[in-house]
Amino acid sequence: MNKFKTSAIEILKREKKPLHYKEITRLALEAGILETEGATPEASMNSQIVTDIKNKKEASDFIRTAPGTFTINPDKKELRQNQKIKEKEQEEEKKIAVEGSFTGKAGEHLVCSELLFRGFNASIMSVDVGIDIAAVKENKFFGIQIKTAHKNRFNTYAFHVRSSSFERHNQGNIFYIFVLREGGKNNFLILPSSEVERKIKEGAIFSVNKQTGYALNIKIRDGKVYLGNMEHEMNYFLDNWSIIK
Repeated sequence: MNKFKTSAIEILKREKKPLHYKEITRLALEAGILETEGATPEASMNSQIVTDIKNKKEASDFIRTAPGTFTINPDKKELRQNQKIKEKEQEEEKKIAVEGSFTGKAGEHLVCSELLFRGFNASIMSVDVGIDIAAVKENKFFGIQIKTAHKNRFNTYAFHVRSSSFERHNQGNIFYIFVLREGGKNNFLILPSSEVERKIKEGAIFSVNKQTGYALNIKIRDGKVYLGNMEHEMNYFLDNWSIIK
């Protein structure tokens, strides 16, 4: 089952009441259980739930209680194996994956060009081993992990980092660059791995998905950047490329 449906099930079971798909999406993003780099997570959530109900009918995990509003199906029937349903689900999952792949790869190329303009000998890694870009400047090596997200309807940028990747590459020369995309404008929150580790300990970055990953919610309010809640102001790290040294 794809991440939109699994996160919707978790939220609806937790809340124990019907919710509009926009509210399901908001709660899933805030809880860090929905991983998406797409620009329209609410539309994707609605589409996934509606498609599940349409294809599986009484065997769906969901029922519609009002326009755009859903809850857990209390009388879920056993689903008979159906190749057409399986193919439709795979097609929907592929669409979501492709959208995220375009966004992620665009972010890597964007950051790589910014580094080149700043005198780094930078290149995108051919194989993803937790480092997206290798960069060298003045004979010093830097490993850079890139995460890209569009601003969602809640004026928040939602990111996920695999815990295994972070633990494997938590060193002094490793940096995380979070690309904050709004329309045609891009900003960059540039964090050394030591700062990421510190924010994990402070609770601004929290563990999700049975501790297999970390969730980050970045907000821009009144010209200031916050990580998690409003207690963690991060303006120093916004577009500050001089940190990489």
